[in-house]
Amino acid sequence: MTAVRFQVATLWVAFALCTAMSSEVLAQKKYDSGASDTEIKIGNIMPYSGPASAYAAIGKAEEAYFNKINAEGGINGRKIKFISYDDAYSPPKTVEQARKLVESDGVLLIFGSLGTSTNSAIRKYMNEKKVPQLFVASGASKWNEPKQYPWTMGWQPSYQSEARIYAKYIMKERPQAKIGVLYQNDDFGKDYLKGLKDGLGAKASMIVLEEAYNTSEPAVDEHVVKLKASGADVFISITTPKFTAQGIKKAAEINWHPVQIISNVSTSVGGVIEPAGFEISQGILSASYTKDGSDPQWDADDGMKKFYNFLAQYDPKANKLDAGVAFGYAAAQTMVKVLQMCGNDLTRENVMKQAASLKDFAPDTLLPGIKINTAPDNFAPIEQLQMMRFKGRKWELFGDIISSELGQ
Repeated sequence: MTAVRFQVATLWVAFALCTAMSSEVLAQKKYDSGASDTEIKIGNIMPYSGPASAYAAIGKAEEAYFNKINAEGGINGRKIKFISYDDAYSPPKTVEQARKLVESDGVLLIFGSLGTSTNSAIRKYMNEKKVPQLFVASGASKWNEPKQYPWTMGWQPSYQSEARIYAKYIMKERPQAKIGVLYQNDDFGKDYLKGLKDGLGAKASMIVLEEAYNTSEPAVDEHVVKLKASGADVFISITTPKFTAQGIKKAAEINWHPVQIISNVSTSVGGVIEPAGFEISQGILSASYTKDGSDPQWDADDGMKKFYNFLAQYDPKANKLDAGVAFGYAAAQTMVKVLQMCGNDLTRENVMKQAASLKDFAPDTLLPGIKINTAPDNFAPIEQLQMMRFKGRKWELFGDIISSELGQ
C-alpha cells in the first residue's frame, strides 16, 4: 500500500507541475514593438496647423484621456506613451510622420489620425508593415475594407451613409428642392457627394450645381455666390470647419436663406457655429452620434458627468462647446477598451483581433442607444446617427436614431 501511495503521490506532483507549467505558458506575455511590461506606445497624426487645425482639439482630448488612464494606473499596469505629430493636413507630411512613428519611435499602432486624404496616403504603408491603423478620424467608406486592408479600421459613421440620410430627409420634406452642393475637392468631399447622389437615386437631378473648392483657397465666398445664382433653395455644405463657418457667413451676407445642411464633422458649436454667428445659424441641419457638451439636457447624464469631471481634472483648457473634445474622448475610450481586452498579448495581430471583437460598447459621449460593434468582416464601429437642428445656442435632436446602413 505504501508503494501504491507513493506512486499516486508522484503522479499528483507531476500533474501539478504540468498544470503550473501550462498556466505559465498560457499567461506568458507577448509583445510587439511598442509594448513592454511597463509601457504601450501609441502613435497619432493630427493637423495641429494648416487648414484643418480646428480638429486639433481631438488630439489634445485624446492625450488628456490617456493621461487620465495613466494617473489611474494605466492599462493592466502599463502606462500609455502617446506620441502625436502635426501633419498640417498635408498627405506628404502624413507619410513622413507615419514612417517616423513606426520606424523611429517604434509605436505599437497608430490611432485616431485625422483626415481622409492624409490617412489614404499611409494606408498601403501601414498594411504592408502590418501595423494597426486604428479608429481613423474620417468617415470615408474605404476604412471598412477588412479583406483588402486588414490593418485599417475606421470609427465614425461613413460619410456616404450620412449623406444618404440627408437625401432621405430632403426627398421627404422638400421633394421639389433645388440642391446646391459645396464640397471639398478631395476624397472627403467626393465620398459625401457620392452618398448624396446614391441616396437621391433617380432624383439626383435635384442637384442644380456642384461647386468644388480646394483647401489651399483662403475662402469659399465666390463658390457660395455661384450657388445662390443657381437658384438652389437647399444648400449642402460638405466642408471642414473653417470653410463651413465661411459658408454660413457668406450666405447671410448675400441675403441667401436656403435650407442649410452641414456635415457632421463641422457641427462644433465652439469651432464653427459660434465663429459664424449664432443669429445667422438658426435652423441649420445636420446629424450626430455624439452628445453635445454645450447642451444642458445632458447635465444629469451619467456619461456626461464623467466627461465633465474629466475635463475639469485633466483638460481644463478644453472648450466643452467644441464637438472635437467629445469625439476625442470617446475615440480614446474605445482605444483603451481594446487594449484592456488584449490583456498580456500586446501583439499587433491581437490588437486588430480585439478591435474587431467589440460588442455593444458605449463610450460616455455617444448618444443614448448608439453602441459600438465590430466583427472580422465589419470594420465600421458606429453605424447610427440622429438628425438635429440648430436652435438658440445649441443643437436640438429630432426624429429617430437612423442606421447609417440606410440604402445599402
